[in-house]
Amino acid sequence: MSITATPVPGATLLSPADHTLIMIDHQSQMAFATHSIDATTLRTNAALVAHAAAGFGVSTILTTVAEKSFSGPIFDEIAEAFPGAEVTDRTSMNTWEDANVIRRVNAIGKTRLVFAGLWTSVCIVGPTLSAIDQGFEVYVIADACGDVSAEAHGRAMERMIQAGVRPMTALQYLLELQRDWARVDTYDLTTGIARKYGGAYGLGIIYAKTMFGASEGGHSQAA
Repeated sequence: MSITATPVPGATLLSPADHTLIMIDHQSQMAFATHSIDATTLRTNAALVAHAAAGFGVSTILTTVAEKSFSGPIFDEIAEAFPGAEVTDRTSMNTWEDANVIRRVNAIGKTRLVFAGLWTSVCIVGPTLSAIDQGFEVYVIADACGDVSAEAHGRAMERMIQAGVRPMTALQYLLELQRDWARVDTYDLTTGIARKYGGAYGLGIIYAKTMFGASEGGHSQAA
């Protein structure tokens, strides 16, 4: 039986309008004990995800745990991406057990959810497994998460993947939202975020544009 290929994206690829991003407990106290990823990289990746979601208009839920009494404020980089946005504070370690968060999930109404947060083995495993159990399609941005050890993070990711979670990375998330350099409306947004938060890739963009005015998709409108 032959198969005819067509130039359309796969159904499991993310687009800005088809999912809700849930960022959980990117807070100072949670970061202090995170050792699976260094704090600078964690903050950079969380910022990349937040600015990508904000720029592309992705429905987003921000949530903290015991902000005033213990864990401290959400990372500045995330707050800057969503100025004035509601941040839902909780007492539950499992975000999915918080009625206010679930109210927001239901109000948005997306069945595809993308998670990132601290710590992977508790604050991400809990809601992802709970959401999958209720029929949601779930992705986790692995390098915008962290845990008390590499072992804890790795085992948590394995457990979630075994349950059906789709893992991805922060830069992958940004580029998957863009997906075509000919999309000129978001070209500058995407490259701007990558330049600021995209590490070596961002440096490459800065170099190429500065030295010889290069553009991704130079054969298209984006040039």
